[in-house]
Amino acid sequence: SLSAEQWTSISARLAPHDAWRSSKPAAAVEKLGTARLREILASGARETLLRLVAEDRALEGEFRAIGEVERLLRYHRDLARLLRNFVNFSDFYGREKPATFQAGVLFLDGRSCELCVRVADAGKHAALAGMAKAYLAYCDCTRPSGERMTVAAAFTDGDSDYLMVGRNGVFYDRQGRDWDATITKVVENPISIRQAFWSPYKKLVRMIEEQVAKRAAAAESESDRKLAGAATTAAEADRMKPPPEPKKVDVGTVAALGVAVGALGTMLTAIVGYLTGLLELPFWQISLVVAGIFVLVSTPSMLIAWLKLRQRNLAPILDANGWAVNGRVRLNVRFGGSLTKVAKLPEGSAAAADDPYAEKASPWPRIAAVLLCLCFAWSLLDDFGLVFRWTAGAMGSISSTEARSQVRARMERDLAAGGLKEESVYLGLFPDHPRIVRDEYEAVKAKGKEAK
Repeated sequence: SLSAEQWTSISARLAPHDAWRSSKPAAAVEKLGTARLREILASGARETLLRLVAEDRALEGEFRAIGEVERLLRYHRDLARLLRNFVNFSDFYGREKPATFQAGVLFLDGRSCELCVRVADAGKHAALAGMAKAYLAYCDCTRPSGERMTVAAAFTDGDSDYLMVGRNGVFYDRQGRDWDATITKVVENPISIRQAFWSPYKKLVRMIEEQVAKRAAAAESESDRKLAGAATTAAEADRMKPPPEPKKVDVGTVAALGVAVGALGTMLTAIVGYLTGLLELPFWQISLVVAGIFVLVSTPSMLIAWLKLRQRNLAPILDANGWAVNGRVRLNVRFGGSLTKVAKLPEGSAAAADDPYAEKASPWPRIAAVLLCLCFAWSLLDDFGLVFRWTAGAMGSISSTEARSQVRARMERDLAAGGLKEESVYLGLFPDHPRIVRDEYEAVKAKGKEAK
């Protein structure tokens, strides 16, 4: 056996050898073994490789020329397409063929959307794409093979009444493959000015429906609670305590109720006054007032829609997808409408009318529309005295201008003769123009007071 001193001495003598082995570089050829390495060295392979390298270097110029030709061919094939799709977007605006960023066509809600782009993350994409001022629907698309992808589709025509999360459709990619598409996220923006006009009234109808549903549910719950209470009372009638005496009505509560009733009465009086004044107008003016109210209510939403439609821009949609598009790629109303096609019957075809279960269309809406138009025309012609003139006084009444002059002349004559008569007298003389009679009566009455 070795002693500790002997082991230390041997280790010290072998230390230079260990250092030499550690300094040897690791090489892949070491795995070949010494015999194989000597065989390779003796075969002259080194000289052969060096000769081939020298031959390749001699052809370096030709290889570079081939590379330049290949680059030129690629430029010739792809540069124009890149410029048409990345710089001036002529492929996109030309509409002859889809642009490179258009992933396919989405068929959903009776429409086909051609502006569809692939999206990696819908949440991140929507954060920037919302600046496009376009109505975007993010859809998860799947195939039976298990493939999945997400697309963002721009709806630029129609309305958004039935576009909601969960709606299903079909997406066709550029290769013609069909995908099952489901809406998972929506970025709401105006689609058209027509939709914006009806938007306030649709919101009002939805609010009314929601309130009616809530009240009905609350009433049903209250009815169930009362029935349960009545059943409990009947079952425990012998153990029930007598009901407590009702509390007296507080004087402050009575006063508050009186104030509320007074305010309500004042408001109702004002409303009745406005309605009375409105009903004194000719029918054609009432129609214009009602139409003006509709326009007045819809104008804010239409104005906002018009501004947003003018700002509709494709650049944020592409920018959110990784494209470095810094300019504005505008989508005006006319061009945007061409990107979404609403389903309609083919030219020359007609829907079958022999459905035994189809609901019969009521004729009353058309009849009412025709009657309204006739009443409007009659009222307009009558107010200008044309009916009275055309029928030689057999029908209609004198025009408003002539009636005003006759009313004023009669009142001024009575005022000069001794004083105005009661307003009801003049209303009886000119029953077709009560508003004119009241206006002129107040004016002549004020004139008489000034004369005194």
